[in-house]
Amino acid sequence: MRSLAALGWALTTLVPAAGAQLAATEWSVGVTAVAARYTFWGAGLELAHRPSGQVRGAVAGAAGARDGQAAVRFDATAQFVVTPSARTGVTISGGLGLAYAGARHERGAAWATAQLGAEAAAGRRRGWFVEVGLGGGVRVAAGWRWRRFPSWW
Repeated sequence: MRSLAALGWALTTLVPAAGAQLAATEWSVGVTAVAARYTFWGAGLELAHRPSGQVRGAVAGAAGARDGQAAVRFDATAQFVVTPSARTGVTISGGLGLAYAGARHERGAAWATAQLGAEAAAGRRRGWFVEVGLGGGVRVAAGWRWRRFPSWW
């Protein structure tokens, strides 16, 4: 878990930002499903940060069930947000990262991941999100996202 958090921090602070200089901290809550050789369903939380511009680093965790057993999944991603300051419409994003999943009485595994997402305007304080990704199976996540912007925004 510490390595995923360290990766998320490194990606948000070391990757140069492009585009607008709008920093934001984001919290998300939602549901996650993974279809692979197994099926995972769970509820999750995500913490993300856009240091400035179009780069976002995120760390997410979901707890639920994998084929009837208690299970967890953790993701750390570096994402590119196409229109980070849009106040209307839909914002598209894409990202790469790492994931770890484990279940009770089963050995966990880690994967490289890729994802595409859509969310309500990224320049607003709250809105919905949907993500589809690959890594340890096909992952789908959806939920609600809150953002904290600088006071001048």
